[in-house]
Amino acid sequence: MAVKIRLARHGAKKRPYYRIVVADSRSPRDGRFIEEVGRYNPCTHPHLIQFDMEKVDRWIADGAQPTDRVAKLLTIARENA
Repeated sequence: MAVKIRLARHGAKKRPYYRIVVADSRSPRDGRFIEEVGRYNPCTHPHLIQFDMEKVDRWIADGAQPTDRVAKLLTIARENA
């Protein structure tokens, strides 16, 4: 089982809001997930990027792979922290 840290889309049409979740790579994008570890809202200015860094670091240490977009958001969040 490959575990990924990825975005799950929520919100209205044309107004996306994302939850950053830990999920099995075989699950659908907005489907079942293991744990929510953050939020991302690209519609606000400045963009809302929130992570529970303890959970993220624990999951990465256990072998979870962040997607490209989540990895970029993580670097932005760590720079701003």
